Amino acid sequence: MEAGRQDPEKEGWRALKGWGGHATLFALAGASNMCAAAITNPVNVVKVRMQLDGALSSTQERNYPGFLKSMFRVGKEEGIKGLWRGTGAALLREASYSSIRMGAYEPLKTWFGGDDSTRSSLWIKIAAGATAGTIGGAIANPTDVIMIRMQAPFYKGPFQAFGSIARTEGLHGLFRGVGPTMQRAAILNAAQIPSYDHTKYALLDSGWMQEGMACHFVSSMTAGLVTAIVMSPIDLIKTRIMQQGVQTGGAGVLYSSTLDCFWKTLRSEGPRGLYKGFIPVWMRIGPHTVITFFFYEQFRRALRIKPV
Repeated sequence: MEAGRQDPEKEGWRALKGWGGHATLFALAGASNMCAAAITNPVNVVKVRMQLDGALSSTQERNYPGFLKSMFRVGKEEGIKGLWRGTGAALLREASYSSIRMGAYEPLKTWFGGDDSTRSSLWIKIAAGATAGTIGGAIANPTDVIMIRMQAPFYKGPFQAFGSIARTEGLHGLFRGVGPTMQRAAILNAAQIPSYDHTKYALLDSGWMQEGMACHFVSSMTAGLVTAIVMSPIDLIKTRIMQQGVQTGGAGVLYSSTLDCFWKTLRSEGPRGLYKGFIPVWMRIGPHTVITFFFYEQFRRALRIKPV
C-alpha cells in the first residue's frame, strides 16, 4: 500500500456495479451539483450579464464592467432576488446535465479500459470525462437555454420560459446552442473531473496527503482553476449563441455557428473578449467544483461507497 493511500475494501467501502450502482452514482452526482449551483448562483448571474455586455463592440460603454460592480448593480437594481434569478432553472439543469456528466464518468472510465483511479492513464480519464460531458450536454440542452434566458433576465420561472420558448421558437429554440453546449460540456468534463481525479491520486501516491477533506479541497481547487482557464472562451460563445432569439424564417440570428461567434468576437473585441467574464467564471467554477466534490465525496462516504 502506497504512502497516504487507504484501502477502501479493508475499511468496508464498496464499489458500485450494475445498473443499480450506476443509478446511485447519477443521483449522488446530481444532488452534489445541485447543492453547489444553489450556493454559487449569484456568481453565475453576474457571469452571464458580463458575457453578454457589449457584445461585438470594443468601444461601447459597458453596463457590467467588473465583477464586484456588476454584482452590486444587480443587487441594487433587482434586489437580492435578482442575484438568485434562474435558480430553479439552474437546479433543473444540474439535476439532468450534471447527474449524467459526473455520474457517467466512472462507468465510462471502466468502459474505456480503466480500472482503479491509480491504474487509469490520464487519456482514459479525459476520454471518459469528455464523452460523459458531451452526452449530458446534448440531453439537457433545453435546461441550459432556460437558465441563461432567465438570468439575462426575460422570464419569471423555468416552466414559463420553457413554454414561451417552445411556443415562439419551437423545438429548435430549446436546442439552440446545442453544439457549443456539447463542446463546452466535453471541455469542462475533460478538464474538471480528470484533473480532480489525477491530482487527488498524485497527492495520495506521493504521501503528501491522505484521503480526506483536506485532500479533496486541494484537488478540487486545482480542478477549478484548470477548468476555468480551459473552458472560459467556449462558455462565452455558448452564452451568446443561446441568448440570441430567433424569428420565423431564421431572422435575427447573429451567430451562425461556434466558429462564427468565435471569429466575430475575436475580430470585434480582441483576444480579451474571449475571456470576458473570466473572473466570474473562475469564481463560480472554483467554489462550484469545491462544493460539488465535497458533497459528492461525503455522500459516498455516508453510503460507504468507494471514494472517487
